Amino acid sequence: MKLDTLTDSVGEWLRGTGPESDIVMSSRVRLARNVAHFPFVSRASAQDRADVERLLRERIAQVPLGRGLEYFDVGRLEEVDRRFLVERQLISREHAEAAGARGVAIDDREQVSLMINEEDHLRIQCLHSGLDLHGAWEQIRAVDDEIERVVPYAFHSRFGYLTACPTNVGTGIRVSVMLHLPALVITRQIDKVFRSLQKISLAVRGLYGEGSQALGDFYQVSNQTTLGRTEEELLQQVGDVVPVVIEYERRAREFLVRETQQNVHDQVSRAYGILRTAQTIKVEEAMQLLSRVRMGVLLGLIGDVDVADINSLLVRTQPAHLQKLRGIQLEGSDERIERARYLRQHFDAGPGGAGRLN
Repeated sequence: MKLDTLTDSVGEWLRGTGPESDIVMSSRVRLARNVAHFPFVSRASAQDRADVERLLRERIAQVPLGRGLEYFDVGRLEEVDRRFLVERQLISREHAEAAGARGVAIDDREQVSLMINEEDHLRIQCLHSGLDLHGAWEQIRAVDDEIERVVPYAFHSRFGYLTACPTNVGTGIRVSVMLHLPALVITRQIDKVFRSLQKISLAVRGLYGEGSQALGDFYQVSNQTTLGRTEEELLQQVGDVVPVVIEYERRAREFLVRETQQNVHDQVSRAYGILRTAQTIKVEEAMQLLSRVRMGVLLGLIGDVDVADINSLLVRTQPAHLQKLRGIQLEGSDERIERARYLRQHFDAGPGGAGRLN
């Protein structure tokens, strides 16, 4: 598997096949681990980082899991390839922008991602389509067990797994769900929902996690701390709250159709029309318009358009993906022109041509 093959494929989490996938784009479980007897990445020398990278790469290759992974030396990748992996949710922005020895191992379904020398020596991530925290947890637990058999983790009998950030000490787990909440945004209920989540120690972040802004009404909800909580407790905390948010979003969508059908139909129609005809379009605008069209498809306002195609476009119209798809360097107005051209070509060539407004 090469990065160029990823450009033409679609990760499992984008297929829209998981439970509640009309609202939940993906479920992710991440574990933070460090190698015993090495300083944390923030305190490590260049030689320490190189030694950790080599040790983890070699040890992971020894376990059954490793034989199904493709390893990329992130430090040697070009900038566009690093940004491409960020857009694909396979590495973090911090991992892409860091310096020194670092890498990532990815499976062919893009469910498993092992980041080496991010904030911690090892970040294990499992990403599933829809609301499938249990499935992601079972998979990541098996991955972690395999690696722990060959890698000595930094562990304290009282505090648990030791991590670079104190909020991750203990289990080192971060449980997150990516939600598409356009109706709550349109009905201006989104801030109320977020305040309620923050009161129960859940964090709300943008599309690319910590420090990122919300694009296209997509939000990540996750636990904030792990110390003193078991993995099962944290999974249940997020797992219990997300269905409530889903219900709020569904009610908001029903309200829009029932009380403001003409207005919401107009918003969806305008968004779809712009995507089909625009000559130049920024990434932020494309995300917002695709968000409205995605909602319109799910509300039955647009026919002959597949949600999985919209999910794919949300990623493929990002700057690095677009550049790799076109095979040329794109900046400024050229990028906006190519994005508009790609969208026009996609909708013209779709299963139903330009689609059908109902």
